[in-house]
Amino acid sequence: MSEKKKMVPVLRFPGFSGEWEERKLGDVTSKIGSGKTPHGGKNAYKDYGISLIRSQNVNYGTVNFTDAVYIDDETDEEMKNSRVLNGDVLLNITGASIGRSAVYNGFERANVNQHVCIIRPLSDQISSEFIHINLTSNNGQKQIDSSQAGGAREGLNFQQISKLVFLFPEIEEQERIGSFFKQLDHLITLHQRKLSHLQARKKGLLQKMFPKDGELFPELRFPGFTDAWEERELSEVVTVNSGRDYKHLNIGDIPVYGTGGYMLSVDEALSYDADGIGIGRKGTIDSPYILRAPYWTVDTLFYAIPKKCFDLDFIFTVFQNTNWKKLDESTGVPSLSKAIINKVIRSFPANEEQQKIGAFFKQLDDSITLHQRKLDHLQTRKKALLQQLFV
Repeated sequence: MSEKKKMVPVLRFPGFSGEWEERKLGDVTSKIGSGKTPHGGKNAYKDYGISLIRSQNVNYGTVNFTDAVYIDDETDEEMKNSRVLNGDVLLNITGASIGRSAVYNGFERANVNQHVCIIRPLSDQISSEFIHINLTSNNGQKQIDSSQAGGAREGLNFQQISKLVFLFPEIEEQERIGSFFKQLDHLITLHQRKLSHLQARKKGLLQKMFPKDGELFPELRFPGFTDAWEERELSEVVTVNSGRDYKHLNIGDIPVYGTGGYMLSVDEALSYDADGIGIGRKGTIDSPYILRAPYWTVDTLFYAIPKKCFDLDFIFTVFQNTNWKKLDESTGVPSLSKAIINKVIRSFPANEEQQKIGAFFKQLDDSITLHQRKLDHLQTRKKALLQQLFV
């Protein structure tokens, strides 16, 4: 019999030493199994607990809790083997969310169906949070992938789950690590919710602060503005210019942009003093962004420069509020042409109101960008710490 692997992580919390020991998941759990759908389907029992289970009673992690139910007395005996207890680790084992896990901490009478595996620690010497973090780590996800035929996420069985191998320290260190990542995940969740809230707010305001199709007055306006908006083709509002190849240029300090953003810097510009809006000609056609002069764009990215009396930030909001994919006439790679862009008709107010609206959405976009960066930073930090705090 081969000797169990023992190793230590690169980074540890103060006060902990000693090697971590390799253990199979089946050796540190008292239950690895899933539930079932009650006879008669979901109509056979009360479902008033589903939303609470899904949104409030999971410590952290993401399990598809439409697969969790709250049973009544009539289905209790039938569903007893799928009962979820506080501290159980829940793992999606089928479908698009396979491999996602969470620690359950909610209603004692919650149950899961056959799409979710219940992983119950063997004793108080094994931390639920530590198992969850291992499952969601790169090591855990790689093992989950390799446990399925051809590496495709087709489904996991309990025998495969029990053979997953992780390294475990003493319980005190497991709990310290679990508590740390629980707090970090909570912070990530808060930033994700704030970001989602801002994005939803922007979407709602775009609908209210711009006239609906066929109308010339928006539902919501800044005080002092009452005039009707005027429909215009974008050809009246912007000059759409083509990007060009940059390979003949030398390295410099002028940024080159493509459909995915910044690429590199060169010594010449297509626009030296006029800010514009980048909009994809091929590929990504629905992600416009502001270009600050000087800049160069590649041949897959148009740059649209506002004409006199039209506000850049307002036009950018108009571009963001346009369904460019609907205007794609290609049969292969998504594509736009100058002619298609120029013929788009949108409503425009007077310049002063454009500036007010443009400045408002710019501030909102800046807040969204800030929260996205904070979220990205936290997720990157978590990824790095998982590599350093785990073996």
